[in-house]
Amino acid sequence: MNTSDVKRVLEGALLCATKPLSVGELRQLFSDEVPVSPDTVRSLLEALREEWKGRPVELVSLATGWRFQSAPDIARFVVRLHPEKAPRYSRAVMETLAIIAYRQPVTRGDIEEIRGVTVSSQIIKTLEDRGWIDQVGVKDVPGRPALFATTRQFLDDVGLRSLSELPPLEAGESPAEAASMPIFADQAAAAEGGAQPAGDGAVEPPAPGHDEPAESAESAESAESAESAESAESAEPSGDLPPPDRESPDPSDSSEPASEPARSSIEARRA
Repeated sequence: MNTSDVKRVLEGALLCATKPLSVGELRQLFSDEVPVSPDTVRSLLEALREEWKGRPVELVSLATGWRFQSAPDIARFVVRLHPEKAPRYSRAVMETLAIIAYRQPVTRGDIEEIRGVTVSSQIIKTLEDRGWIDQVGVKDVPGRPALFATTRQFLDDVGLRSLSELPPLEAGESPAEAASMPIFADQAAAAEGGAQPAGDGAVEPPAPGHDEPAESAESAESAESAESAESAESAEPSGDLPPPDRESPDPSDSSEPASEPARSSIEARRA
């Protein structure tokens, strides 16, 4: 099998795939009799990316692998193929996500210190259910509060390969303010992966002059629950934890399939 044939196979597989494919998964397409090295696969993928530039569909590299998706300039038209109304996440949810993305790993207490308000359990659950955050451990302080960090699913949904590609914060800018950046604001309309039923934490934007629904839900949390969370965090050192180096070895090399929900191989990308 020559290089041209290998490239055709890669192109066809990616066009038919329902999720991003890693280099390891793409190598499995070829029999043992015709081994294809990881470097060859990467080189051919880069060649394909160049060939598809300027077309309605583009090839992109994400945290969990490679996929074809609609070009940013036509995404707003393609989404009309799925006219169902998707739920919109509240600002409280997106601020919490932004804080976790920039300060991970963090506890609820860390998030509350930055936002200045109580973070309800429902907000955390909403982000976990969406697949954007996960518990990665506990903080070694009295109460051992859970530590949260973003997932590869989050990186895929915002179109990034690693956390280092997050837009830098301005001097003196709070991570919570990053919720207004396009990378987070675009995700507030959670269209990717299909519409989800609206519930607590996933709500329509509030009307001007009205309090944010999610914040109202937070204030409705029982006093016992709030006091329990505060007492568990009270012994924590003040200040945000420094963001860890969470970049793992190139996930593209993994031969294990990514454990994320199946997604359309050519989908609208939120510009």
